[in-house]
Amino acid sequence: MELLSAENVVAVGTAVLGIVASGVMVWYERRTPRRKRIGYRVQMDNPIGDDVRLGRANVRLGLFDEAPDMTDATLVLLRIENDGSQGIDRDDYTSPEVHGLTAVFTDRTIRGVSVTEPSDTDHLMGHFTPARGFGYDGNTLRIPRVPLNPHDHFKLLVLLSGGDVGSEIRLSGGIRDGVVHPNRSATPDDKPPLFSRAARLITIMLTVSVLTLATLVVTRDDARPPIGCATGDLTLTGSTAFAPVLREVAEKYEGDCEGAAIEVDPHGSTAGVRELAAAGAEQGEQGTKGSPPIVALSDGPKPSGLPELRENRVAVSVFALVVNDEVGLTNLSTEDVRRLYRGEITNWRQLGGPNLRVHLVSRDANSGTRQVFQRRVLGRGEIANSSVDCVHKDDPTLDVIRCELDSTEQVLTTVAELPGAIGYSELNAADDAKGLHLLKLDGHTPSVDAIEHGTNPYPYREIEYAYTYGRPPADSLASSFLTYLARGNGQDVIRTHGHIPCWTPEGLELCAED
Repeated sequence: MELLSAENVVAVGTAVLGIVASGVMVWYERRTPRRKRIGYRVQMDNPIGDDVRLGRANVRLGLFDEAPDMTDATLVLLRIENDGSQGIDRDDYTSPEVHGLTAVFTDRTIRGVSVTEPSDTDHLMGHFTPARGFGYDGNTLRIPRVPLNPHDHFKLLVLLSGGDVGSEIRLSGGIRDGVVHPNRSATPDDKPPLFSRAARLITIMLTVSVLTLATLVVTRDDARPPIGCATGDLTLTGSTAFAPVLREVAEKYEGDCEGAAIEVDPHGSTAGVRELAAAGAEQGEQGTKGSPPIVALSDGPKPSGLPELRENRVAVSVFALVVNDEVGLTNLSTEDVRRLYRGEITNWRQLGGPNLRVHLVSRDANSGTRQVFQRRVLGRGEIANSSVDCVHKDDPTLDVIRCELDSTEQVLTTVAELPGAIGYSELNAADDAKGLHLLKLDGHTPSVDAIEHGTNPYPYREIEYAYTYGRPPADSLASSFLTYLARGNGQDVIRTHGHIPCWTPEGLELCAED
């Protein structure tokens, strides 16, 4: 192929532009936190009196003319907003004082303050009380710890005297894992742009380059499959929690690589690993060398006694305890969870909840989700099964009702429908379920982002392993698929489904843990 062909020139130019843009964005991300952010901007700074040197002359009537100290008065409208991607709670403010933020009006004295909020956020006003630190002294205004959802805002209309229009106005305070920063000045009804001018320019240039390249490639008839494709048959088994990732990645691989047929057939982590070990042993007994075309995914390490299986660390999966919405509790200590699963707690009122009987909805013994729960949270196995339908106790010698189900979907459905039920699930599946909610453990929220950035010691998580029988040949479909899954396009799918890929800077450190 001609080195200086049109598509090569466009491809190289796009790659160079992408590298430069990526470097700029990495620098920007490191300089500007994008998770928790409070922005502020002055939407109005107007003179009321005649003696304001930087303002225009005014004509006053009524109280503006009759009240004392109004000859050098100014009126400021200060907007404070959550312009980040995450909500901000009262505990996110790091100020050692009762209040959360401090506004200083340089060279001016505060005479009065009025708080306004949008009509759809009437819950904010209750935080502006002296008991929560709201007040002013001289040129300093103390602002309470106001919880703000993304895009929430409130405004402070401040009457001042003794200074000039345009004197410096500073807002200070600390936000855990975030920043307080000034936004550009704007009129009251103006909104800040979604993207900066540089971001818009880079986006336009990249879009034009990619569209040009795509047009050139589509018009050619000699397109070839991606480098590293392999043909043949492959079975993916094991973890049901990781099955949605496998199905999507398998479909993408088959679309990219003609001649590959991949079957996804999960039966639980333990069952999948033992199926792989049995297939390899049978192949050896028949005198066939090599690795069978099977990859087994496991939530956590393989059972002992299977030295032939070779591990590949793929992702970090996060799991969660879930309870029926009628339970009401949102946080449990690890010790309380252990007491529940030892059968010592039979009614939720024993933990400060409602008068509801406890129903333990568990997974079967082959489940990797259950094994992770036992290893990372309980530190032991669960008690015996006492119910088939999760409602009635079949074994009268046991104090608590406990049942076992075959899949994550069955657990979530049962917990959502059964008052008093508690179970466990892969986090991403539980996030979308109705009729139930997630539990914090020891106050730690199950959060992929927080775990990835090292700010959350939440324990119910595990490394996702992909096992092969020995080392498959480099040109085999198993080897090619694992590369595609762990280091290729599969990384995006892994992240989309709420897991942390091992082959990212943050994932490498997490996946190196035992």
